[in-house]
Amino acid sequence: MSHPFPPPSIKPFERLQASDGLLINAERWRKAHDYHRLRQNAHYQCLNQPGIVCGLGVQVIAAPREVEAQYRDGRWVEIQPGIAIDLVGNLIVVPNTIDYRIATEVRDSDPVMLYLVVSYVDPDELRRTTQREVVQEMYRVDEKSTIPGSTEIEICRVLLQSGEATITQPADVFFPGYNNIDLRYRRHAQARPQAIVRMAQVNHNDPDCARSFFNLSYLLQAVEALYSSLRGTEEVGQVTLNENLQEYDLLYLTGKQALSLNSLEFDNLKKYLNTGGVLLVDAPLDGNALIEKIHGLAQQLENPLRPLDELRRDHPLRTRPFLFAALPMINQQVIQVLTGGGIILIIGDLGSAWGLDRALSLPRLTIRTAQELGVNILNYAWKRRQLIGLQQEDYSGQW
Repeated sequence: MSHPFPPPSIKPFERLQASDGLLINAERWRKAHDYHRLRQNAHYQCLNQPGIVCGLGVQVIAAPREVEAQYRDGRWVEIQPGIAIDLVGNLIVVPNTIDYRIATEVRDSDPVMLYLVVSYVDPDELRRTTQREVVQEMYRVDEKSTIPGSTEIEICRVLLQSGEATITQPADVFFPGYNNIDLRYRRHAQARPQAIVRMAQVNHNDPDCARSFFNLSYLLQAVEALYSSLRGTEEVGQVTLNENLQEYDLLYLTGKQALSLNSLEFDNLKKYLNTGGVLLVDAPLDGNALIEKIHGLAQQLENPLRPLDELRRDHPLRTRPFLFAALPMINQQVIQVLTGGGIILIIGDLGSAWGLDRALSLPRLTIRTAQELGVNILNYAWKRRQLIGLQQEDYSGQW
């Protein structure tokens, strides 16, 4: 599974071998300095995720007096000085404030999401009419209506309405509206997680199969705050068992009815489990038909489920990264955990406590404890897939 922030290419660095009498020309001087620059970029790329380091705030301003009258409208913003790191480890330095006019106009009736982005510009790639002894590393600011590219850093976004829209500051920064500066999705540079964990809900012939869908998002949102080595994706996938499942580290399945698999679905699931995937079945206490079917499926796969209490005390589901002596209580009942061959069966509806219930009555301790066990499950799924993958050919790694 590829990481959204891939590591540098696996190739050795080349550096200049110094010796007495070595003639230094422009090419050799560039090679000597490129070695240090590329190593620094590789360091940033290996250990950090791209994003804003500091600054680069955006505020609405009046049109500067020196601009022509036709451009003196309500579309001017000021981008403040700051620093960012891009995907390949380039340091982007904006040393001064920038007065910037948003020029995009929406012609259709539907609003358009506009992105302001900053990107690194290598001075060696610029065409210059004169040679300079010292050149400054550059940057550029662009506005675009497509999702920012891999080497672009988002500064802000604006949901533009049609017509000559005036850009304004939001009344509530957490819920900006049309034509408001939106800073909520800026990515900040920070320590690089070991992996991005991907989860999908399994849709099947059970009306209850989607009852915990929104709670899966709450769990993925909590992963980074609870355990910074992992991060969940922004969205939960949805699949059926006859699709390609390899994109996901963990499949979540719930409901009450017995799960019915045809031969194609069975073979697809078996392949997924054998290559390191994990199927999490979260059954309510009265989901006896589903529970019995999952036990039968595990027997058919020749990996019968065993209660966690019968396994080693240091089993990763119990100990990594959070330590559980007793398992959580959900709805005043202690849940049961059984596992074997990549299948984890939870009896007790763990997913119902991963997010907000309709009555907003779940205590914080219940939610946090359930989420911590959820993080253990996600960490187990990622680690299992990594360890099995490292023993297979053409494994690119969970970067």
